[in-house]
Amino acid sequence: MAYDEGLASIMRDDLISVPGLTEKKMFGGLCFLQHGHMLCGVHKDGAMFRVGKVHHDQAMAIYGAGPMMFTGRAMGGMIDVAHEALADDARRGQWMALALAHVASLPPK
Repeated sequence: MAYDEGLASIMRDDLISVPGLTEKKMFGGLCFLQHGHMLCGVHKDGAMFRVGKVHHDQAMAIYGAGPMMFTGRAMGGMIDVAHEALADDARRGQWMALALAHVASLPPK
């Protein structure tokens, strides 16, 4: 798989107390799921967060966020973050909080 194991470890540490967390290799990277819903993931160039359409603009306003592109198209409700921006614990925490809020709003699987 083409993703940074060090970054995956940081994300695991960020999510250590999140109930219902699982990992799944997807999209050429590693995704973290909460109760079966995709929450965030790591890939070769950084990470992605599923913040939902409601939180999308707020997440994009945090320095370092960009659109999550898949097959040449932006994926609504998802943001992409370059590796360098993820080194900032506060910013990473903001994106993670938005992703956790979005996943909490989803119906159970």
